[in-house]
Amino acid sequence: MDDLLRTRATVSRVSGPLVEVDGLSEVAMSELVALGGLEVPGEVVALRGSVATVQAYEYTGGLAVGEPARALGRPLSARLGQHLLGGVFDGLLRPLLGASTWLTADAGRPAAGAAQVVWEPRVVVGAEVAGGTVLGVVPGPGALEHRVLVPPGLGGSVEWVAPAGSLSAAEPLVTVAGEVVRAVEDWPVRHPRPVRRRVEAAEPLLTGQRVLDAVFPVARGGTVAVPGGFGTGKTMLLQQIAKWCSAEVIVYVGCGERGNEMADVLAELRELTDPVTGRRLAERTVIIANTSNMPMMAREASIYSGVTVAEYFRDMGYHVVVIADSTSRWAEALREFASRSGALPAEEGYPAELPSALAAFYERAGSVETLGGDLASVTIVGAISPPGGDLTEPVTAHTERFVRAVWGLDRDLAYARHYPAVAWSGSFSREAEAVGAWYARHGDPEWAVRRARVVGLLAEADRLGALAALVGVNALPGAERVSLLAGRLLREGVLQQGALSPNEAHCSAAKTAALIDLVLGVVDECQDLVAHGVTASEVEEVDFSPVLRAAQESPPGESAPVVERRRIMSERLGTLR
Repeated sequence: MDDLLRTRATVSRVSGPLVEVDGLSEVAMSELVALGGLEVPGEVVALRGSVATVQAYEYTGGLAVGEPARALGRPLSARLGQHLLGGVFDGLLRPLLGASTWLTADAGRPAAGAAQVVWEPRVVVGAEVAGGTVLGVVPGPGALEHRVLVPPGLGGSVEWVAPAGSLSAAEPLVTVAGEVVRAVEDWPVRHPRPVRRRVEAAEPLLTGQRVLDAVFPVARGGTVAVPGGFGTGKTMLLQQIAKWCSAEVIVYVGCGERGNEMADVLAELRELTDPVTGRRLAERTVIIANTSNMPMMAREASIYSGVTVAEYFRDMGYHVVVIADSTSRWAEALREFASRSGALPAEEGYPAELPSALAAFYERAGSVETLGGDLASVTIVGAISPPGGDLTEPVTAHTERFVRAVWGLDRDLAYARHYPAVAWSGSFSREAEAVGAWYARHGDPEWAVRRARVVGLLAEADRLGALAALVGVNALPGAERVSLLAGRLLREGVLQQGALSPNEAHCSAAKTAALIDLVLGVVDECQDLVAHGVTASEVEEVDFSPVLRAAQESPPGESAPVVERRRIMSERLGTLR
């Protein structure tokens, strides 16, 4: 059908975000449609003859039957470029800073002559290039080098290169095999960007949080679920990860969360100094904000927009972390849309496609060799907000099947002001063995042994704690009372970590190892004392404050002050011999 007929399509029915359009007989599934005079963007989700069912991504109040609609000839796509870093966008990747009240489908798509870039070419005419080859750089707002790559699927001889200098973001930079390459590109958000191959993920993603790095590690390119009920500290933990994790780019997706929480994230990221570059952390962060008062259907697209941005920077050779807070709100958007479209409900009203949708999302994480030959990764950390803290509900249960690690947050720990409230009894990591092997190859062969002892002591302390609640602590043998002491020292001296203290906000791997060695060494000495006739009561009366305060009183990147406390404790325990 020609363009004239496509523009004659009209709205025939409006039901919330679901809109029926008559006259789009040649429109494709998932194609974008502009609805009404305000050109409210929507996506085709069903076709019946010449009637297309469209899910709108904006509020449809005021949209009337008979208003015009036109197909845009493309699926929901993200415009990718150097304007992303440091920006704040909605679920469709349209900029929110300085935006008008109404956002159209093309809002935020740079027009010719609008945004300017400084072009620095890295290729010459006649060079042979392939997908992923670096053609040049366009410096962005921070220290991160923004590389212009040959798009996937394109290759051949370089026919023309724009001279270095300031150009419009939409101007041609390079011509490869007759195709123009610009500083910006569009990519369908629901389609993963291609890579040369996947590689086994082993290098740990350091988060600066001891309980995660030492007990429940995740590798770069891994996937993590963070389930927890209201008030357990999910958002605070995710903010800490965004600030301190060993990634070069952070994509923070606020999916259905409260607006004041997103405002806090924005304010903190803009004020925090990046420990890697010394500049503002916001300069290497992309924030996608789709808060609870924003359109519900844009929430469903927000996580795809976020992971597409992550893949874009991954293709440049960077390690990227996607933080989705929270996937439960995204799943609720799926459920609401399925209900409106008449889909057959499954568990608790969620659509039957929920497991496959979750799997497809987390599958886009991974450690890869890019088309350009670099080793890079996308790590996905997804928060889950189960209603009433029920960890058996469908979103939590299905997510745990597909992720490599679970950092479960415990309400009792949170109410006891134990931060992070990661429950060692309900969390796990499927990557601990691979991460342990990586540490063994990189100078810390004791990492796996250290972790195994911590996990064993915590489990034993939990078992004995339940028994002591029944029979009393004094009824337990001395060795078991020392095990209870070991659990307390690990919880309060290692796993507990203050987010507001300069020494505790984050912790290096060396300091974490020193703290664990300190506790384990003290526990071994206590067990030896009990085995040689010293009573458990005498051991328990010793002042263990040097162990409990070691983390708070030592700089985040130094282990020497922690090692010194081992000597102090040896002297104190030695008086019992």
